[in-house]
Amino acid sequence: MTVSILAYDEKTGSFGGAAMTGSLCVGGWVLRGGAETGLSASQGTAPSTLWGEDVLRAMAARKTAAQAVAEVTAPDTGRAHRQLAAIDPRGRTAHFTGDQSVPVCGALEGAGVVVAGNMLSAPEVLVATRAAYLASSGAMPDRLMAGLMAGARAGGDSRGLLSAALLVVSRSQTPLSLRIDRSAQPLADLSNLLAAVRTEPYWGWTRVVPTLDDPYRAPNLVTPEPLPIPNDRDGAILR
Repeated sequence: MTVSILAYDEKTGSFGGAAMTGSLCVGGWVLRGGAETGLSASQGTAPSTLWGEDVLRAMAARKTAAQAVAEVTAPDTGRAHRQLAAIDPRGRTAHFTGDQSVPVCGALEGAGVVVAGNMLSAPEVLVATRAAYLASSGAMPDRLMAGLMAGARAGGDSRGLLSAALLVVSRSQTPLSLRIDRSAQPLADLSNLLAAVRTEPYWGWTRVVPTLDDPYRAPNLVTPEPLPIPNDRDGAILR
């Protein structure tokens, strides 16, 4: 049903997640996180948005991704129908795939990256997604898009694609959260949306609003001189 990728770039401190599926609204269902908590991707036949939030809370409490995933998935009696991937604030990854997930299903890890999927057209989808991300260079959004594109070329969701999403967060930059909730060509639309947000004036605006590292950031506006206050006929200042 869904292909997702979570990644951490140690050089820039950026966390990124991306997902695509043959159903609606993949971004709202699957991707969650922030620069202080790490990221999660919760998916499956009966995906749990609770898993997505709970694993972030566990990682924020200094649990490793592996500890957090185990803690969240173990008590859930419906876990056989669900899948979860996570990357913690130190870039460590973990995943869980329930044993009743729709094949082809599974997950792969790499250096600072985890890819997960179910109802895939072939196992090569996961391999291609991870390989393209690791082989690409440039900014996190571009590397994630390279991963999704490669996964789609390898077959993607066995039903085809209907929605796609991108989430990139870091301490030094404002969040980038892009969603294509329903489209006949969601990856092309997501790529076009990414290009659009990089144009001015929007892109310039994102460089002056607050970030975790600079929470009071604002434009350098020149404060105008106050206008003189007129006097009334008796010389008293009007209030």
